[in-house]
Parts: sequence; structure tokens; C-alpha cells
Amino acid sequence: MNDIRKKRVLILCTANSARSQMAEGILRWLGGDRYEVFSAGTKATRVNPFAIRVMDELGVDIRSQYSKTYEQFIGQPFDAVITVCDDAAETCPFLPGRYHRIHWSFPDPAAVEGDDAKLQAFRDVRDGLIEKFKEFVRTNQEVSSA
Repeated sequence: MNDIRKKRVLILCTANSARSQMAEGILRWLGGDRYEVFSAGTKATRVNPFAIRVMDELGVDIRSQYSKTYEQFIGQPFDAVITVCDDAAETCPFLPGRYHRIHWSFPDPAAVEGDDAKLQAFRDVRDGLIEKFKEFVRTNQEVSSA
């Protein structure tokens, strides 16, 4: 009998439209079936088309993901809660439960002006998230169930 369970991870950002959506797709891509991954924000908006585009460049389809607020996850168990923007780190309320809280500060690529510059900003954030999640997956290989 396999006593390994999926590690549950919640990724938070303000609008749940770009950084957290890319992060959700990246962790699913890098972590495979070892993780249950969710993303949410302090408010729900929509997945940014630039986020979809730069993830497509990697062959990672995030089109089925949608923007959610953190309230729907209150009371659910998580192994890690990761904030990927400073605003979310400061404004997201404390979620009850025992989990490892991680903060990675990434600039908002949607705030960049001009399509070419914005596209590059999304790529830069995507690539930074990939590096963070490579390390996260390497150091959090498996979680044994109790």
C-alpha cells in the first residue's frame, strides 16, 4: 500500500489573474501527480491573456483555470500557502490550519505598458516562477500520510 499522499498547495495573489495562475500551471507541470495545486486571490477577476500566451510557449495550457477568491479555501487543509505578490502577502488574511507559509515577491507583469514590454515582463515572471518551483519540488519531494 502506498502511504504517499499528494501535497496540497494554495498559491495567492491579489487578482488571481497572472502570477498565481502561471504559478498554478507551473507547479502542476513540474510537480506532476505529487501535488494538488490551487490558486486564488483577494479578489476574482479573469486569467490574463498574456499569462495564457507565455504558458502556451512552454506547452502548458492554463485555459481551463479560472480566477477565484481565497474564501472558498478557508477550512481546507494545505501543506503550503505561497504568496507571489507583496500585496497578497500583506492583505491575505491568516488562513486557519497548519501549513508552511512562503512568500515570493514578483512584480505585476500586467502593470507594464506596451505589448512587447508586457509580454517580456510576463515571460520574466514565468521564468522566475519556474526557478522557484524547481527548488520547491526538489526540496518537497514527498509527504507521507499520517
